[in-house]
Amino acid sequence: MKRMGNVVVGQSGGPTAVINGSVLGVYQAAKELGADHVYGMVHGIQGFLEKNLICLEDYLESGMGRELLRRTPSAFLGTCRYKLPQIAGNEAVYEQVFAVMEEYQIEAFFYIGGNDSMDTVKMLSDYAASHGKSQRFVGIPKTVDNDLPVTDHCPGYGSAAKYIAASMKEVIRDVQSTGLTKPTVLIVEIMGRHAGWLAAAAALAKGEDCDGADAIYLPERVFDPEDFLSHIRAVAETKNTVVIAVSEGIRLGDGRFVCELSGGADSVDVFGHKQLSGCGLTLAEMVKSQTGFKARAIELSTLQRSAAHLASLTDADEAREAGYHGVMAAAEGRTGVMTVLRKLHDTPY
Repeated sequence: MKRMGNVVVGQSGGPTAVINGSVLGVYQAAKELGADHVYGMVHGIQGFLEKNLICLEDYLESGMGRELLRRTPSAFLGTCRYKLPQIAGNEAVYEQVFAVMEEYQIEAFFYIGGNDSMDTVKMLSDYAASHGKSQRFVGIPKTVDNDLPVTDHCPGYGSAAKYIAASMKEVIRDVQSTGLTKPTVLIVEIMGRHAGWLAAAAALAKGEDCDGADAIYLPERVFDPEDFLSHIRAVAETKNTVVIAVSEGIRLGDGRFVCELSGGADSVDVFGHKQLSGCGLTLAEMVKSQTGFKARAIELSTLQRSAAHLASLTDADEAREAGYHGVMAAAEGRTGVMTVLRKLHDTPY
């Protein structure tokens, strides 16, 4: 395999508990292939356009530095939500990217992120191909939402799912100790946007030591408020505590997000995604006003994607491997691709 020249790696979108493992994987593979410098983009492609780069050698040359990076949650390099414009009519932005790459003698660009980040990789790769440029672009998958196509699952999801399962067990036990006379309803709001994988992970709380959630509502199904209230009333007839897990992205039949019923989801990011938050609180207020039961909401929010104390070892290993093999793909001359995970067996995994 040919020697690797200078490379650059960046992180984009929402961070995870293991996203830094992918940076480490890129660094280790590039160094094994003889790269003189592994640069880090500070705040993703946006920082790259401003030449805001650091030399990762300054941080990772010691074994302790690498181990600390692997165990540190959130994005060490900083992320961004920057949308590259369409190529037509915006060539100057793309030429700026390649000018920076040429200035730093960078031959391979690695971007760790979700769907929007993979779009960035594709657009840069397409521009390079149509303008006779030799630099390579590889995407490294990352998202707790677990909604990237092709790959079996996404690094970051396993740790978030583990956190959700453990947290659900704990809050179920907590609410069971307080619901003595008046029915008590707890709504747990979970991330995931339009994909129900994270909310579905609440099912992992059920076992010999835990009854599990009484219902889980996913964004793939239309949410019916009347059915929701009827189910809560039915459960409350047999026990004094009701625990419901809901995805932040659940929608009504008319397409509105449930969080919009109380004024949420008004703002959007640069990719046009509504900022989802507040459906749990909305539903808790609905339960109180419609049933008279005691109700409250818990929004796990960023805790589920940053809880390194409950990170999955498998997830951490796969995040590193995704970065490592992304570099190997670039060394083989591949570009415009994303590292994917394929599960060959359940037992052994």
